Amino acid sequence: MWCVAEIDEQYRQRMNELLTLYERPHNARFPVVCLDEKSVELHSDKRAPIRRSITLIDSEYIRHGTVNVFMMTEPKGGRHYVEVTKRRTKIDFARCLKRLARLYKDAVMIHLVMDNLNTHNESSLHQAFGEQEGRRLWNRFTVHYTPKHGSWLNQAEIAISVMSRCSLGKERHPTLESVRAPLIEFWRKRRAENWKIDWRFTTRKANEWLKAFQSEH
Repeated sequence: MWCVAEIDEQYRQRMNELLTLYERPHNARFPVVCLDEKSVELHSDKRAPIRRSITLIDSEYIRHGTVNVFMMTEPKGGRHYVEVTKRRTKIDFARCLKRLARLYKDAVMIHLVMDNLNTHNESSLHQAFGEQEGRRLWNRFTVHYTPKHGSWLNQAEIAISVMSRCSLGKERHPTLESVRAPLIEFWRKRRAENWKIDWRFTTRKANEWLKAFQSEH
């Protein structure tokens, strides 16, 4: 369910900016890439599963902390990548953007959509690579932030949902590598299939929704 706390001018501007961006035809020279993050809990079985026609798994498990998954998706280009890290620090974010810049080295400019997390800024790159290199890398991107309480406008959330259901599933993953391996393989196959996101929420529909929202509030 969408969480919309308040529709102010900034919310309108950012939403319209993103929807206008999404409506543009695909252009490999100016790709639109959405980035988001997901925390994944690490668990192992306390008792060995019983293998039958249906595998029986005990409800008790052992906790092993969490890992972070960076999801990077180009909805209209069919390119999707993940980066699995131990933490979600400024350095991890900076390295993720460096990888994106390398993956899209032929792009003139990368349109980057992400939320307002405190690590999602240029200072993270300065901290990781120094001021000069950090600025050069940041300038490879045109950043589009989602509105506050508007992260549903980030299409990376759709990719994360698909990934969670179809790859991670309900299996228990005890280590970082046991999370990384199936995710990399899952998105490798999706790239080979040229899997794209069919985004249908347009600026026209947004205006209709805003009118309805305002009449109810």
